[in-house]
Amino acid sequence: MNLQGIIIGLQEFLERGGPVLLWIMALTFVMWAFILERLAYFAFAHSGVAARTKKEWAARSDHHSWYAHAIRDQLVSEVKLKAEQNVELIKTLVAVAPLFGLLGTVTGMVAVFDVMAISGSSDARAMSSGVARATIPTMAGMVSALSGLLFSNQIERMAKQRVHELADELEVE
Repeated sequence: MNLQGIIIGLQEFLERGGPVLLWIMALTFVMWAFILERLAYFAFAHSGVAARTKKEWAARSDHHSWYAHAIRDQLVSEVKLKAEQNVELIKTLVAVAPLFGLLGTVTGMVAVFDVMAISGSSDARAMSSGVARATIPTMAGMVSALSGLLFSNQIERMAKQRVHELADELEVE
């Protein structure tokens, strides 16, 4: 299949799904941008952040006073903020995707009822575009949420684990 065929197929799919499908597509792109950003952070940047924190902690001579404990907690909290950045946003986008699909279902059913009211009959051919507008966004919203759900849980678990490992490595005497 060539690129032009793919683009035409995508346009037809978006037209059959209605305007809500564009919102689901945009939401999915934003969600995946944040997911990829988090994966890149853990792959490339987190080790540097953790190393700087360990170095800063090791440079301190005092590791047993109340003030040292407060500094350690602050260092761990700063790493935690960086590790958990955008995780809640990703989880929110995962939760919102099926709601956009449901919105598409409602708008598609309204289109079906409009056709029934105008034509005065339940002609299946006349209602097919409305049914497509009702089902395609529902499917797209669910697929988007499921794809993001797997990674959002993994990213959240990864952030907690890395912060916990760092906290264990910053020894308090």
